[in-house]
Amino acid sequence: MQAHEHHWETSWAPIVIAVGLLFTVPLAFASYFQYESIGMATACLGIGVPVLLAGISGWINEGIGANEWQFGYSKVGLPIFITSEVLIFLGLFSSYWGLRLLSDTWPPAGTPHINLVIPVLMTIVLVSSSVTIHFAEEKLDAGDAGGFRSWLMTTIGLGIIFLGFTAYEYNHLLHQGFGTSTNIYSSAFYSITGFHAAHVLVGVCVFIAVLIPALGGRVNDTFVKCASVYWHFVDIIWFFVVTQVYFW
Repeated sequence: MQAHEHHWETSWAPIVIAVGLLFTVPLAFASYFQYESIGMATACLGIGVPVLLAGISGWINEGIGANEWQFGYSKVGLPIFITSEVLIFLGLFSSYWGLRLLSDTWPPAGTPHINLVIPVLMTIVLVSSSVTIHFAEEKLDAGDAGGFRSWLMTTIGLGIIFLGFTAYEYNHLLHQGFGTSTNIYSSAFYSITGFHAAHVLVGVCVFIAVLIPALGGRVNDTFVKCASVYWHFVDIIWFFVVTQVYFW
């Protein structure tokens, strides 16, 4: 029996993505919310977003040119990844539930009125984006490359609009003096909504990274399906965010 030669897969992309996430999420958030430095936060985002996008693009580009056997790994790896994400969010929500149930007054003193119209609009936008990425998959399965690109770009646009609503809301609340250290609710509010917004940002970057090679006619069905599943997961998590953090 002939022994199979062991083959190591290597990639530079994961470490680049990690560096991009470091600048985009913790450093940018800490610079803005903790140290109140818009300049530092802008610089971190200016470094982190391009690096993150480059890493994701490189990783997806490697996958697009890879052999089809990778599909077997995605069927195992994606559920493991989603499960790990669910556990992280569950930890955040469990902490929030504990704070909420043990508090006599909620939200605590110092919390301004939060306009509930914005989260409703954000919900409509995010649900619509799940519909558009579904249409994009249908176009891809039907062999309609142009339709796939159009619906994918629509999904990206809706994701950016969602992030724009988040930035607008944060800016409005911060100008009212409602920061991360105002009270226990503000700490939970920014932690949960910010963590979710970071996932939306990653999803938008993934879709952009899929779109770039798609403009040249190169699409990997497996990557599209995995990205779509991730996006639907982010959409589902938002329902927990909006119902627990805003309406409870």
